[in-house]
Amino acid sequence: LSLSLFVQEQQARIVLGSRAEAQPGLKGLFEQRGKKSPTMSFLFKGYKTFKPNKNIPEGTNQYELKKYAEATLGSGNLQQAVRLPEGEDINEWVAVNVVDFFNQINMLYYTITEFCTPQECPVMSAGPKYEYKWADGMAVKKPIKCSAPEYIDYLMTWVQSQLDDETTFPSKLGVPFPKNFLNIAKTILKRLFRVYAHMYHAHFNRVVNLGEEAHLNTSFKHFIYFVQEFDLVKKEELAPMQELIDRLMKKDADGASGAPAAAAAAAPPAEK
Repeated sequence: LSLSLFVQEQQARIVLGSRAEAQPGLKGLFEQRGKKSPTMSFLFKGYKTFKPNKNIPEGTNQYELKKYAEATLGSGNLQQAVRLPEGEDINEWVAVNVVDFFNQINMLYYTITEFCTPQECPVMSAGPKYEYKWADGMAVKKPIKCSAPEYIDYLMTWVQSQLDDETTFPSKLGVPFPKNFLNIAKTILKRLFRVYAHMYHAHFNRVVNLGEEAHLNTSFKHFIYFVQEFDLVKKEELAPMQELIDRLMKKDADGASGAPAAAAAAAPPAEK
């Protein structure tokens, strides 16, 4: 299913309400399907062990921000939920949300790993116009072409190493963030976006068949609101999903103004 067809035929299925209304939580997704939530390491298609969810230590300010974020997400207003809480440090707020998106994408992608194989996805792509090669600037300095599952394994392993590095993502009270922290966060979020884009372009039929589109759509919308609020991912990087992003934002804007948005949201995109 192409993204254009997805936008035309599946737009009505997109959940735009609060996370609480749209989904029973990502852990509930696995309970519904009789699968164990991947909170412990699990083998990733014969590649390296996929990383477990990253936990924020209790008793820290970041943990309190995490609880605040969870509470505000339940309000049903994602635009408000992503805003920096008054008096809080932007680095800590971004760090908390980066960890959250890593955990969300970790679990969402896990549900379709049996379909995302080197045979089915020999390149990491987001539609025919966008192909991604892996390089982290350290272990892999020259970009290499690899399958989607290999790329995502490299990516998630690299992100986990960043999250576990106390000099990059400090969790202890009084330990400062590095001066280039926001640039590091931008790189992480830019790359995590590619997993969303690949899932939509290559696996959305599977996502729909598994009944998981509400979880994916809500998580993606939350991600977009957050990165746009703080200008963390450049517009050109979002291009593979721009059509869907525009429709999501328009529907929210129409809903806020009281305009009838349902028909417009379900309408096919203009001919190009």
